[in-house]
Amino acid sequence: MALGTYNNFPPNIQYIETYLSTVSKRPLQQKLIQCLNEVNRKELSFEDVSIPTIPNGQVIFEFGIAEEGNFNYLSPNEAQRVLAYVARVQVAALDFFCSIRYYRGKNEGRQALKFDYYLFRLLFGKGTLELQVFHERGPRYLSPQDLTEFLIKKLNGTSNRKILKESTSRA
Repeated sequence: MALGTYNNFPPNIQYIETYLSTVSKRPLQQKLIQCLNEVNRKELSFEDVSIPTIPNGQVIFEFGIAEEGNFNYLSPNEAQRVLAYVARVQVAALDFFCSIRYYRGKNEGRQALKFDYYLFRLLFGKGTLELQVFHERGPRYLSPQDLTEFLIKKLNGTSNRKILKESTSRA
């Protein structure tokens, strides 16, 4: 079983960001999984995520964890399974799928827009996290950088001290 590994991850990464971690690998992995599970399927205003490219826009993230050639929706039960896995196995990388649903307006007048589909790989080094992002398809209402910054901001917001600090290297 290769939980967290996507066998067909694209070789042409479009965005890479490296962060310095103030926590060790295992707690970092656990916090990341909990953070993604918390954000999953929550309706957010575009302003909460990034500079809006859609007036009166809403954003909904749906995350999946890789398992060989597929992705499993990161439900609360799946998140618990992944947390148990990283608690007992040394994991050097985790691959995720992210579908981002966009809507304009609210309630009955809400209009669904095209989705963005991203793949991202988290590489855990000694005191570092490298985030590799691949935009599979969609209008890119959120750029790879927007997605990365949102996730890191959410993760850092789960603790009273910064968990990840931006490194000087950028791609």
